[in-house]
Amino acid sequence: MDGSAPATLLLHKPYGVLSQFTPEAGSRWGTLAPLVPVPGVYAAGRLDADSEGLLLLTADGALQRRLTDPRFGHPRRYHVQVEGEPTASALQQLAEGLMLRDGPTRPALVRRLETDAVPWPPREPPIRSRATVPTTWLELELREGRNRQVRRMTAAVGCPTLRLLRVAIDLLDGGPPLDLTDLEPGVWRRVSSAEQQRLDRLGVGGGRLSRGSAPGCPPRRGRKGPSHRR
Repeated sequence: MDGSAPATLLLHKPYGVLSQFTPEAGSRWGTLAPLVPVPGVYAAGRLDADSEGLLLLTADGALQRRLTDPRFGHPRRYHVQVEGEPTASALQQLAEGLMLRDGPTRPALVRRLETDAVPWPPREPPIRSRATVPTTWLELELREGRNRQVRRMTAAVGCPTLRLLRVAIDLLDGGPPLDLTDLEPGVWRRVSSAEQQRLDRLGVGGGRLSRGSAPGCPPRRGRKGPSHRR
């Protein structure tokens, strides 16, 4: 990998951690600082503290803007454990779009996952569960990011989200998406040379962020604007 390229990392963010490096006053959640001792990187699309999964961190400001700009609509794939068993009608609503308080959602890819095909170990702390209510795993792929959108979508069809993991980010270049392969919770890695080349081909390489330069936010907290938070 070109040592002059701004650092770009993939992290499997665990439950209970904010997508930023400095704590929020009064918050019970942890931060990225103990997990990622790499200066100058910021999240390109956040995950809420109670969500898990793939977080891309970069010092490349242009890459950060490209991946969070809704005009490009880079698909994000999620595995979602919901309470209850969604009906065919509920799955169709999720796929075709439904009305939330901030407007209609865009069409999404949705499918039910067999429980034995879900590779994720049980969460710590465990999800809430009721012996008389089953749970179901879904895979959703969205091209937009609103605050807690997946949770609001599943709640709107009567199946509250119990657990949420982002598992992949599609670069829309015909190659495989960036994903959680070989990343346990709390573990990060630098992108490979091949992945860096793909990111460079997006035409956004070289815009290194300096401390405090992430648009609209204080040092090491992450970027404001389109959040892709779930």
